[in-house]
Amino acid sequence: MSRPIIKIAVLGITLGIAVMLIAIAIVTGFKSQIRDKVIGFGSHIQILHYETHNFLESSPVNKNQDFLPLLKKHSGIKHIQIYATKPGIIKTEQDIEGVLLKGIDKDFDWSFFNDKIIEGKSFVVTDSSTTNDIIISKNISKKLKLNVGDNLLMYFIEQPPRVRKLNITGIYQTGLEEFDKLYVISDIKHVQKLNNWDQSFISGFELFLNDYNDMDEIAEEINEEIGYDLNALTVREANPQIFDWLDLQDINVKIILALMILVAGINMIATLLILILEKTSTIGILKALGMKNFSIQKIFLYNATYIIGKGLILGNLIGLGLCYLQYQFKIVKLDEANYYLSSVPINIVWTQVLFLNLGTLVICVIMLLLPSYIISRITPVKAIRFS
Repeated sequence: MSRPIIKIAVLGITLGIAVMLIAIAIVTGFKSQIRDKVIGFGSHIQILHYETHNFLESSPVNKNQDFLPLLKKHSGIKHIQIYATKPGIIKTEQDIEGVLLKGIDKDFDWSFFNDKIIEGKSFVVTDSSTTNDIIISKNISKKLKLNVGDNLLMYFIEQPPRVRKLNITGIYQTGLEEFDKLYVISDIKHVQKLNNWDQSFISGFELFLNDYNDMDEIAEEINEEIGYDLNALTVREANPQIFDWLDLQDINVKIILALMILVAGINMIATLLILILEKTSTIGILKALGMKNFSIQKIFLYNATYIIGKGLILGNLIGLGLCYLQYQFKIVKLDEANYYLSSVPINIVWTQVLFLNLGTLVICVIMLLLPSYIISRITPVKAIRFS
């Protein structure tokens, strides 16, 4: 009788740990990839003028700041670059589209966009001349029927209106629709001229960090160093709706983990009780021979721990195996317009895998302590009669 029950118990533990591993891998992968995309557009920390309340209309900041040498020496800061923005309108013969022209300088880190450019290439910014090259998103190119190599006219609402003729050298796609439908990347000198700034003025600084978890702490340090007219804004503060949404995913994972561990624990309790009932006569004989209750309890707990361990090993093989297949071959696809990603993301954090396995084992064993005390209620006489 106990053999099929043990198989069911092992299967329950196997499925539970596999589901938990997959859930954690998907959620951590989802958060990591979305977060990296948002940071790729706007960095971990932006230093802006305190009067800048939105990214469309920015107040000028002098790029020659006394605090820059100190920030460049900071161990937590990987890269600093300047930028400037200007809202504009792209007009073709059939359509118009409102966009945000983001000007970059020669210090711009192209590593994020180089992976996202699906047609054409990036452009080079120099001190000696102003390039008319730009990159636009696939979203904009599709709406306005523009391709690599095309020229476009961008209008800026001023008195009188100003216009720039720009050349498309590349088309990018990140999957973040809110950003893709808005940003056009150009030479910063265009924006400076349109804003009537000289080349010493910019919209702000973008700071990329070595570790996302240090962001809030470093932002506080920066705010203490910079002047009263500047403000260090984290990417979480700049995009609260996206990061609040990502934080909600943690709640879903916690619910899944709690339910799976609870089911696994109840499953093992039922299995242990069946084993105790089946071995009642054996328990009575052992007690009659003088064995103590705790010693007998340990035998059953060791047996239950073995069953749990076997389920954990099989569950890890299945869960991590499915994660590997998804990571390598992108089997399960997503609607990028709704999920910001083209396939289900996978991110394996081995410390999480370790703690999940240890936590499941410990919690299940603790849950088995109470039903194991039934052994102490079994007397040799009753056990022999029961048999």
